[in-house]
Amino acid sequence: MRGATVTPESRATAEMIDRLDSTRASDWRDSGSGYVDLLGDQIPEGPASGRVFQSRLLPPIYEKIWRPMVALAFYGRGMKTDDELQLAMEMLAISPGDRVLDVGCGTGNYSRHLAEAAGDGLVVGLDASAAMLAAAAKRGGGSNLAYLRGDAGALPFGDDQFDAVCCVGVIHSLEDPVKSLDEMVRVLAPGGRLTIMAVFGKEEAAEASGAAPELKGGVMVFGRDQLANALADHGLVGIRQHVLKRAQYIGAQMPRV
Repeated sequence: MRGATVTPESRATAEMIDRLDSTRASDWRDSGSGYVDLLGDQIPEGPASGRVFQSRLLPPIYEKIWRPMVALAFYGRGMKTDDELQLAMEMLAISPGDRVLDVGCGTGNYSRHLAEAAGDGLVVGLDASAAMLAAAAKRGGGSNLAYLRGDAGALPFGDDQFDAVCCVGVIHSLEDPVKSLDEMVRVLAPGGRLTIMAVFGKEEAAEASGAAPELKGGVMVFGRDQLANALADHGLVGIRQHVLKRAQYIGAQMPRV
C-alpha cells in the first residue's frame, strides 16, 4: 500500500517512484528507514553468498573490513578498493544529468560516488537487503540519490530507463544471474553503459554465452568469457574486460539508435 510519507524527502525519491513500471507503481511503501520498499516480507532466494547480506551484523563492518577482505581474496594484491572504484567509474563514464541504477548497492559505497558524478541526474541504489539499505540511507549521499528494496531478477522499471547500470560484486550472489543480466540490459537506454564485476572459474569452465553459471562454494561462478559473450549476444558493443586473479570488471555499451 502506498505510504503517506516518503523518507528521505528528496526529489530523487519522487522521480524514482515516477519511473516505476506501471505494474509496480502502486506497490511501494515507505520503509521508515530511508528507502522505498517493494518486497515487504519477501526475501529473494539465492546462494549462500547472497544470504549473508541479509544479516544486520554486516553493514557496520562492510565497507572498511568485509569488502576489502573479499577484494583481497578475489583480486590478490593487484587492486585496492579505491582502484576498483576508479576503474568502474571510468567504464561507466557518468555525466551530469545521467540516470543511473546501482544493482546490489549494499551500503551505497558506489551509489554515493555515482550520485556525485551524476549532478542533477538521478541515481537509484537497489538491493534486496533491508539491513544494507537502512545503512546506505543513513549515510546519505545527496538529493539526487534514492534507495529501493527490490529484486534484481525482476527490475521494477520499464525498458530503456537508465543511462548507466552498475553491478559490482553482486551478480554471482544472485539466484538467477542470467535473468538478472537480461534485466540490466533491458532497462539500459540506447548509448547507455553497463559495468559488472563478477568472479569467474577456471579456464576449462563452460564458456558458452547461454550456459548457466555453476554454483561453487556458495557463489555462482561464470566461465571467464561467459558474461562478455552474453553481453555481445545482447548486442552491446565496446566490451572491455579487466581481469585480476579470479575476478573481472566488464564494461559495455548499448548501441545508439
